[in-house]
Amino acid sequence: MIIGVPKEIKRHEYRVGIIPSGVKEIKGSGHEVIIENGAGEGSGFSDKDYSDAGAKITDKAALFKGAELIVKVKEPLPEEYELLQDGQAIFTFLHLAPNPELTDVLLRKNIAGFAYETLEEHGALPLLQPMSEIAGRMAPLMGAFYLQKIYGGNGILPTGVEGVLPAKVLILGAGVVGMNAARVALGMGARVTVINRGIDKLQKIDELFNGRADTLPATSENIKNEALKADIVIGAVLVAGAKTPKLISRELVSKMKKGSVIVDVSVDQGGCIETTKPTTHDNPIYEVDGVIHYTVANMPGAYPRTSTIALTNRTLAYIKLLAGDGIEKSAKDGSLLRSALNTYKGKIILKAIEKSE
Repeated sequence: MIIGVPKEIKRHEYRVGIIPSGVKEIKGSGHEVIIENGAGEGSGFSDKDYSDAGAKITDKAALFKGAELIVKVKEPLPEEYELLQDGQAIFTFLHLAPNPELTDVLLRKNIAGFAYETLEEHGALPLLQPMSEIAGRMAPLMGAFYLQKIYGGNGILPTGVEGVLPAKVLILGAGVVGMNAARVALGMGARVTVINRGIDKLQKIDELFNGRADTLPATSENIKNEALKADIVIGAVLVAGAKTPKLISRELVSKMKKGSVIVDVSVDQGGCIETTKPTTHDNPIYEVDGVIHYTVANMPGAYPRTSTIALTNRTLAYIKLLAGDGIEKSAKDGSLLRSALNTYKGKIILKAIEKSE
């Protein structure tokens, strides 16, 4: 199979879909790899690194035209829609639920859309996990940074000092993002409350952190009470492949502390705060009713070297499997990659996308 890895064009997205050592692995399995010139520079990999590994370096148009499988980090943007070839396959973070325009393009062009974020194995989401870990660990750091008064924050130092209480952090969700956010927030010395729908994950939080984080079930009353007291709210909710439910309304945001900070990691799937809208790394925040919102849609892209290596450590085995089995076999029921398949031959395969429309 011919695998193409284009340069990411999302604003301040420096990650790349395959690293040079991955090219060697794929070449060793009998496949060809095409890399767009400059694709790896943001993550510290030169064109020479890729050519030495056996990849062919080319431009974007030739890559899309010649590749059977496109491997990316982020979803195709409008500028790339016309480059997609009819019947091609793509393997990337698609996040189709809040993006009907891209969904329509994939259906119209009969694209086999395999999404990292919906690939499930043994009840886990192995390709989403490394980026969720990074985004989760970043979230309290971003929240702490924007609590500074110069950015509109309330001026509370999250760590506190002797005689002064630290900031209060509310985390909505106890999955991979929430777990990692709690780890860093507690490490900073903040007071942490985690709210989650299932009790099992709250028990895990309690055991992991020896009771240092308060835990509450996800009721509307608990969310309201804790949001009103919080200095930082971290949205860490995930419904695989579907739009994220709105847990905090616009009305509740208007009643939150002035200068508090929302970091909605759920933004890729629409966000769990009603006032969430995607932002970029060069313009990451906006204010609603005195509350600062940090809602960057590709948070791990700020640390591309770490993020690229962590991601490709996980994706490589599945890329090789997809290339080895071929698209048709990978799309069949019973295939390990079937759960990653969102669109195929002009049809929506993942039902969660239909429910989100």
